[in-house]
Amino acid sequence: MDDTLLAAYDAEVRAAELTTAEPGTRLERDGPVARISGARRGFVVGEPDLGVTGQELAALIERQVRFFAARGEEFEWKTRAYDRPAELPDCLLAAGFAPEETETVLIAPVDAVTASAPPSAAVTVREAAGRDDLRRIAELSAAVFGTDAGAVARELLARAAEDDGTTTHVVAEAGERLVSAARLELVRGTTFAGLWGGATRPEWRGRGLYRALVAHRVAAAKARGVRYLQVDALPPSRPILERLGFTAVTTTTPYVRRPG
Repeated sequence: MDDTLLAAYDAEVRAAELTTAEPGTRLERDGPVARISGARRGFVVGEPDLGVTGQELAALIERQVRFFAARGEEFEWKTRAYDRPAELPDCLLAAGFAPEETETVLIAPVDAVTASAPPSAAVTVREAAGRDDLRRIAELSAAVFGTDAGAVARELLARAAEDDGTTTHVVAEAGERLVSAARLELVRGTTFAGLWGGATRPEWRGRGLYRALVAHRVAAAKARGVRYLQVDALPPSRPILERLGFTAVTTTTPYVRRPG
């Protein structure tokens, strides 16, 4: 673990999470946490040390549950391995949350990311442009993850309508078919950007598309003056990113609660 990278992550990314909403969403503070609504899934993030325990912590959690239950929405409470108090995960489980797969937080200085060989000539990697491309990305997401293509499209279009240049979608096409997509998200007010949303059709995996989309987003990040790139990576992606120059700094586990 690199303490310098983790310190930068805390000072910039985690601070921004508590104050800055993504396009198309609304952020409200409740003491040491912020809740974000307006997307397909609600979201709660907290300070590294919430500063409450016992009944105070239970009450804080219950307020978030009531808020999203009134909206009829599921929501995610994002935790990191070093968060305090240490009882937070157990309290979330007791409040009816279910953990999703743990991811590794990886960070790299943008200039330290190793260049990747381009994919085959049969594939074109480019930045997405316009509403039609966003709808095609939603259809790809539905095919890969089983999501609701209409709901994803509505969210992407709503965010695009309010975006101020922080989001760049990158796609890979084989002929007329979209086979992979991902995005670069600048973290406003910081020197960080995140690599998010990777989706590749199963029959196209293992052909270098993941690395190609990372490389394209690295170039876009450099052009936008980004200093650090951050990824929350599932196990299959972690070794690829580490070979490209990313360093693991912690892990993150989402706890999800559905209404009812």
